[in-house]
Amino acid sequence: MSRRGFFQLAAAASVGGSMLPRLVAAGPPDAAASTAISPLAIKTGPQLMGNRFFTFNTVVRVRQIETSRNEASGPDESSIHNPQEARTFRETVDKGWPGAPITWAFSWLALKDQRPNYRDLRKLVVSYQKERGDEITFIPGGFFANMYNSREQVNRDLHDGLRMVSDMVGGGYRPKSVIAGFLSAENLRFLAEEEGIHVCQGNIWSQYAIDNGDGDGSISYPYYPSREHFCKPAQGKEDRIDCVNLDGWTCDFLNARFPGSSVCSSRQGVGPIETVLRLGTEPGTKEMLATTAAHFDRGFQLNGFAWVTCIWELCLVEGRKIYGYKGRNGLDGMVIWLSEIRRRWPEAKCVTLGEFGLLWRERFKDNSRINYRFVQRGSGIGGSDGDMEIRWFMNQDFRLALLRNRKADTPEKVIDFTRYDLKAQEPRDPKPGQHTRNWSLINRINQKGIRPEDQPVPIVQLTADEQAIIKRRYPELIKGNGKTSDKRTANEQE
Repeated sequence: MSRRGFFQLAAAASVGGSMLPRLVAAGPPDAAASTAISPLAIKTGPQLMGNRFFTFNTVVRVRQIETSRNEASGPDESSIHNPQEARTFRETVDKGWPGAPITWAFSWLALKDQRPNYRDLRKLVVSYQKERGDEITFIPGGFFANMYNSREQVNRDLHDGLRMVSDMVGGGYRPKSVIAGFLSAENLRFLAEEEGIHVCQGNIWSQYAIDNGDGDGSISYPYYPSREHFCKPAQGKEDRIDCVNLDGWTCDFLNARFPGSSVCSSRQGVGPIETVLRLGTEPGTKEMLATTAAHFDRGFQLNGFAWVTCIWELCLVEGRKIYGYKGRNGLDGMVIWLSEIRRRWPEAKCVTLGEFGLLWRERFKDNSRINYRFVQRGSGIGGSDGDMEIRWFMNQDFRLALLRNRKADTPEKVIDFTRYDLKAQEPRDPKPGQHTRNWSLINRINQKGIRPEDQPVPIVQLTADEQAIIKRRYPELIKGNGKTSDKRTANEQE
């Protein structure tokens, strides 16, 4: 998007959206992408393959991080959770993407709070479910339920929280998904087998040394989790949990290499805190669109479908009153981002989290056929170095990341090789009053580079067995003589 175009959209956002493009009906994918698409029988409603999907979610809470039913950490946010903020949020989404359904997740305290602002807020959101098709669900433990609670307690919270959501909405309503931040394998199994819910935002891809919990090691697109570890794709029928595990925020793959958020935020991508709130509207939306394009352009060509997702917490509407955020609330950026998505990819579909997960579940019955590929060049913002290019390969057996300096034309090196054929184990339940922070799945080489063995290496320096594992999936990456092949498919080229 040109600088002139950016300011045109910014002006439209500030004057009520008079210049926003109209919603365009879905059309056929572009010719380049169609080569990667397997045709399906025509059915009612959208199909997974051949489509670009966007899921937009929000969280309603009382405290910043509600660690259990009766305990919390961080500021009290009740003063900025009112019907006014919810209405502003929903109307802003409509400015950028008219008619788009979204997903609302209520915390335990937000469901129980009987103050007038929360009672009225709940009524308003229920009206959005009935009138606009929004999904309403439950979030346990403020994104970090297992870091503070036993698995048994989290199961009780899920059962009771989902019941409260059903009671709040009425009419026999039942959510199709749960938003959880991180959720253990046992709790995902409970959702599927005991609660009949088969979609969960249960991992935050690449998160390490940020907020109250770590969980690096998964793949970034949907998968069925293993009974051993929520980050591990199930290895077979007996290992499979029938609950589609989804990421919470689509990240810039180059930013995701960094631990923590001191130098640059590894969470930078489409999330508002790391973009429009931290950087400002223009650079923030530039980064959000660059991350979106990595999936809706090249990712779509490589995978036959594409998915971008974001959790934009309701507290951010007036979070500047508590957290400062340089006086920003990011809503102008939201309108620009959503409007530009619709302009550049007019056939893209915004669906609820549950709807997207169930579309994926209908297409994929296990993990044996998942084979995700991504290529991203740096945006030049934050840790997304404009000179660098990263390629990711993700499947049931492993995830592999190759990094190179494209301007200097350096050879690729392996910066992540996480094997899923190896045994994995989650941490034990935290003891009462304690915090079990790190739930990551890290084995051979991890992108964060926090251990000596995480130093980037050429593929030829992996063991012969490791090269053989990679070659079975991607023979083009390794030549028969053991030397690295830098051959790229047409879809991986610019």
